[in-house]
Amino acid sequence: MASLGMAVALFFHALIFSITCANSATFNIVNKCSFTVWPGILSSAGTAPLSTTGFALNPGESASVAVPASWSGRLWGRTFCSQDAANGKFACLTGDCGSSTLECSGSGATPPATLAEFTLNGAGGLDFYDVSLVDGYNLPMLVVPQGAATTSGAGNCTATGCVADLNTACPQELKVTSTGSQGGVACRSACGAFGDPQYCCSGAHGTPDTCGPSRYSEFFKSACPKAYSYAYDDGTSTFTCASADYEITFCPRPSASVKAAGGEYAVAAEASGGVASSWTPPLSVVAVVVSATVWLLRRPS
Repeated sequence: MASLGMAVALFFHALIFSITCANSATFNIVNKCSFTVWPGILSSAGTAPLSTTGFALNPGESASVAVPASWSGRLWGRTFCSQDAANGKFACLTGDCGSSTLECSGSGATPPATLAEFTLNGAGGLDFYDVSLVDGYNLPMLVVPQGAATTSGAGNCTATGCVADLNTACPQELKVTSTGSQGGVACRSACGAFGDPQYCCSGAHGTPDTCGPSRYSEFFKSACPKAYSYAYDDGTSTFTCASADYEITFCPRPSASVKAAGGEYAVAAEASGGVASSWTPPLSVVAVVVSATVWLLRRPS
């Protein structure tokens, strides 16, 4: 009887372990930029932190991070980071989390920063994910589900992101610049730049009926149609998948530069059935540049 009881206990332990592993995910974080990126990770309130909350990725490097079932949080890239030789404090020009160390340790990104947001194993057992420019933009980013379930109701598993380099075309009143950089190092949201409730969707503008897209959010949306451009941009910006791992790539086009050299743009990759299509040819790149130029010319003076 003792041996039978032990066997039953081991069986259920193995069953629970297999279910837990099946519902967990892996984030494969890739740096295709020509410069170092320091990813930061923040777990949502009530969600346990991951094994790492910040690290360095040199050009061409990748790192895998195990993510437990039902995890919720966000991930972003920090740029122009350094450690003060005098006091040892670590700081970044964009996306800094204010921890003064390589690890973010429960602190989020200082805007502006491009964010990848996840809620795994949410309603209906689906993962919900998006790339958000609501807090501004600092890096091109692409999120691609991999190895997703193919059963009915498993979500659309669409690749999403903002692969355009917006730092050069950023409206001057939103642009973040730094000595020695060309074309800007980040692009603030209108909320971050002006603090106006109509842009922040707060106060009297705190509902979907009273807060719509602005000319500034439309600038982001025209360049990155699948990314969140303002707080209530849910309809075209939130995606679902089931039982997937996720590849998160900074600068998915090798030509992307932290200094936005040459002002080169790209159009977000389309996806069908969870598989990203080939990159849009150069003529579409020109179209995005023209679109941004037209937007700038049409703005009220």
